[in-house]
Amino acid sequence: MMTNHYSSSRSCNQGVVRVTLILVGICLVSYIVGPPLYWRLVESFRPVSGSCPPCECDCSTETIFSLPLGVENNSLADCGKHDADASEEMEKSLTDLLLEELKLQEVVALDRERHSQVATIEAKKLSAHYQKEAEKCNAGMETCEEARERAEAALTAEKELSLMWENRARQLGWSESDIITM
Repeated sequence: MMTNHYSSSRSCNQGVVRVTLILVGICLVSYIVGPPLYWRLVESFRPVSGSCPPCECDCSTETIFSLPLGVENNSLADCGKHDADASEEMEKSLTDLLLEELKLQEVVALDRERHSQVATIEAKKLSAHYQKEAEKCNAGMETCEEARERAEAALTAEKELSLMWENRARQLGWSESDIITM
């Protein structure tokens, strides 16, 4: 009985694997064949308009893996070059875009120049202000130094005068024990 259960489970697993593989195969085929078939059907039903001529490039040589943007892809590079009106319009647009870009860069450059001129003027004003403050400080320091020197000279003279009076008082018989305390 064990063997029957095992063989039925095994055949069920094989069936599920087969169905899964078939579904994966169908999805893969539709993924590869679907987009080109879709675009051919859309192109066949679309009316041809005179405003946009069809591109005359050979895109059938494209590989499944396309090159990233920025890498030269010569098979698509000449698409649209055959139409003189479209290339002239693209050239005009490119020229206009370049002119607009140059004008914007000029505006930015003028704005930066104006900003740097304003910053330079402001820096000069601040520099002059700090220079005046430094001169005031130096003048004040010189005044203080002169006053200190005068005070030191007056103190030295006062000490000499005090020493002379103290010597004279001692000569007349005064001693430190005679100091009256209050």
